[in-house]
Amino acid sequence: MKKVVKFGGSSLASAEQFEKVGDIIKADPDRVYVVPSAPGKRNSKDTKVTDMLYGCYDLAENDKDFSKELAAIKARYDEIINGLGLKLSLKDEFKTIESNFKAKAGKDYAASRGEYLNGIVMANYLGYEFIDSATVVAFDKNGNFDSEKTNKLMSKKLERTPRAVIPGFFGAYPDGSIKTFSRGGSDITGSIVSRAVRADVYENWTDVSGFLIADPRIITLPEQIDTITYTELRELAYMGASVLHEDSIFPVRKEGIPINIRNTNMPEDPGTWIVESTAKKSKYTITGIAGKKDFCCVNILKDQMNSEVGFVRRVLQAFEDQNISIEHVPSGIDTMTVFVQQDEFIEKEQSVVAEIHKLAQPDLLEIESDLALIAVVGRGMKSTRGTAGRIFSALAHANVNVRMIDQGSSELNIIIGVETRDFEKAIKAIYDIFVTTQL
Repeated sequence: MKKVVKFGGSSLASAEQFEKVGDIIKADPDRVYVVPSAPGKRNSKDTKVTDMLYGCYDLAENDKDFSKELAAIKARYDEIINGLGLKLSLKDEFKTIESNFKAKAGKDYAASRGEYLNGIVMANYLGYEFIDSATVVAFDKNGNFDSEKTNKLMSKKLERTPRAVIPGFFGAYPDGSIKTFSRGGSDITGSIVSRAVRADVYENWTDVSGFLIADPRIITLPEQIDTITYTELRELAYMGASVLHEDSIFPVRKEGIPINIRNTNMPEDPGTWIVESTAKKSKYTITGIAGKKDFCCVNILKDQMNSEVGFVRRVLQAFEDQNISIEHVPSGIDTMTVFVQQDEFIEKEQSVVAEIHKLAQPDLLEIESDLALIAVVGRGMKSTRGTAGRIFSALAHANVNVRMIDQGSSELNIIIGVETRDFEKAIKAIYDIFVTTQL
């Protein structure tokens, strides 16, 4: 078997954490490709190395002295190196970084050095080969990730390298300058490596033992999800569930490679399996609940709207013209509602209203704010009668007014709109009826 293992920043924040990671890798000889993040926080008051690099580069970009800040970053790595008893010096690497900062090599270059340096330390610690991600992860000249070129470069390199460390989060433009993924992008690198080597499993090690059915900040000790499909995860991630970068699914999904979310501090826990499809039934009707606050909706009414060809398109064009993305569009015979993120919409609301009147000539238009959207997701919902009724019953019992409901044709998820003040109450009510009491 071949396993790709990615470790998050909290798993690599100190020498002690590095030793835990080393023990995990050495415990299974199939763990042959390692993708590290930059060192995270050692404690709640600490600063992530990536944030330290951003701050340091800001000074350099403004022609201010950054020597103290760069020395503090070097001290973080020296602490890890010395704690592990390694005969390794990053002195020359930091000279290069200093020179490139002075030359204003860019924020992406600055941010990427956290993973780059941690990759060097990890390779030295394990005795694996170090591969600079800038040589095997390709972006085009417009900054778009080139998946096929990357797969060819990565496959060719790794077929000659039985064990390697490939730092996460970054790659390079065609001219060799550094380009990063969005924050948390080391997850994507792990997925890219997994695809390139056709791994049997992609293990993503972090500081939690997998996905939970609901947000632990809302539900006390929510139950863990044992197995979740890629599609279910996409639905939950879109609504804010954030254990794994949502874009990391695509490379492994193409090859049918499962992802196993594991806990570095509790390596005996089986974690959560993310798979393309499964015959395993969920323990509960639902797989998970997630949601977001701060939405508003535009309610549009026009008599015989359903018989007016192009009406919906003209309404949506008003949002597109103002570069506003749309979340959901539930509709009736004479009405349609457009849900948008409040902070994105509020500055342009009157322009949108004027444009809708110009293009679609509605009979009535109203705007409502301070709304929240909640996604109830589960592959078991399709085969279970009365799921929507149970949701409505739970919410009614909790005195939560439902402002919108939207169910996709796949019957995999139900989206519910509620007032922001009822957000936590609604999630607790749904969790209670499907998990706690299972009525």
